[in-house]
Formats: sequence, structure tokens, C-alpha cells
Amino acid sequence: MTAPLPKHFTNVDPLVLYGERFDSRLLLGTSRYPSPQILENAVKQSDPAMITVSLRRQGSETAEAHNGFWDLLKKMAVPVLPNTAGCHSPQEVITTAQMAREVFETNWIKLELIGDDYTLQPDTLRLVQTAETLIKDGFKVLPYCTEDLILCQRLVDVGCQAVMPWAAPIGTGQGPLNPYAMKLLRERLKVPLLVDAGLGLPSHACTVMEWGFDGVLLNTAVALAVDPVSMAKAFAMAVDAGRSAFLSGAIQSQQSAQASTPLVGTPFWHQT
Repeated sequence: MTAPLPKHFTNVDPLVLYGERFDSRLLLGTSRYPSPQILENAVKQSDPAMITVSLRRQGSETAEAHNGFWDLLKKMAVPVLPNTAGCHSPQEVITTAQMAREVFETNWIKLELIGDDYTLQPDTLRLVQTAETLIKDGFKVLPYCTEDLILCQRLVDVGCQAVMPWAAPIGTGQGPLNPYAMKLLRERLKVPLLVDAGLGLPSHACTVMEWGFDGVLLNTAVALAVDPVSMAKAFAMAVDAGRSAFLSGAIQSQQSAQASTPLVGTPFWHQT
């Protein structure tokens, strides 16, 4: 009888970022949920490695809501990944990151430097230098970027020990729009790659994990689902399934049919 799998298959295959081990390969955002209770339940169902929090967004809320959110973060007891969402200049990013380090007492930072308000595409021209500045200041930087190979390589060159390319523009839920570029990234870069933004379905998450990506970060696809709690669980299962499939070694696709039924024991007639 086969022993049951652990809650996360990845318990036996941990995600390692900046030398720190995580038993889940799913990261979950905390914004746009219908209620704090639904957010808490979604986190419980998916058991993510980290949850992302925007200091700018939380700072704009009322004191009562702010304190309530703090209490919820402590209650969930999941490592926090602050992000620099909404920042449009390197100095804005650096200031926000330093504030987040003080507030959340962590050196982890998800680097977001927005270059276009319509697509929320990262500012690829200034992203590398900003990442380098944060790393020199002692941050563990997870940069949100496009799937451009040269950009991602430059981020690694300046010290980023993991990179977070998008699959599609943030919040669109379209899934991976450029499979060739994403597979090339996985082939060429040897650091952990986490898909951040653009995934809409658990099948999207499973697909990129089957390609060998190391994790995914989700928000909109879960928070705006009809049932965010069930969707969070579905994504967690999809991430584990995709990782398991990658490690198992999938067969190569073939141009012609290949018989799969064994010939042993089948009738055989010969001409006389």
C-alpha cells in the first residue's frame, strides 16, 4: 500500500531562496480579498511559503483597519514578503524598502519598479541598478521583471539569487503568453525562477512548474475568484502536481502514434 503524500509534495523537495528553506512553492498576495476572514481561510488552505504585503497600501488605510491587518498577519504566522508596489522611481523603491524592513523586521523585499501605468510593466532600464543598490544595502531581493533573458541575467549578475518573471501583464489571468522565452529562461538561468503575475488558472501554474520553474506568486487569480478559498487550495495542489511531474521526467512528444498496449498474451495467427 502506497503511503499518503504529505500536505505539500515539496516537503521532500524544498524551495531554497537565499539559503533559506521553504516547504511550499506557492507565494500568495494579500490584497483584494472580499474580507479578512476569506484571506485567512485562503492562506490556511494553501499554506504558502510567504505572503506579500504592500507597505504603501497598508499605510493609506485607517488606523483601525491597519491594526486589524497587523493582527491578522500575526495570527496567520506566515513569513511576510514586503513589496514596493506602486513605486515609479528608484529612490521611491529604496525608501519604501527601508521603511518595510523597519516595520516588518525582515530583509526580504519583492522589488517592483513600475515603468508603465497601463500594463504595470517593470521599468527594465532602471530595475537592475535598483536591485544592485538594495542588495548592497543588505536586502534579499526578489525582483519582479519581464521574461527577457538579458534583463534576468543582468539581475543575477548583480547578486539577485532568484528572479520573478511575469507570465503575462499583472492581473490579466492570461497565463504564459511567451512559452519560448520562459522555457529559454529556465534553460539558461541556474537560479530559482518564480513566476509572478499573469496566471489565471491552476492549470497555468501546473504548466510553468512542469517547465521547471521553482514556484509561483499569485494574488488576483485567487482573491477575485468566486470562491477564493477553494481556488487557493486548487492552486496549491496544481503547484505540487507540476513540480512532481517535472521531477518525474515527462516523456517527449512524438509526431506519430506509439503503441502502448503490450503484445504479451494477445492472440497470434499465422498463414499456412
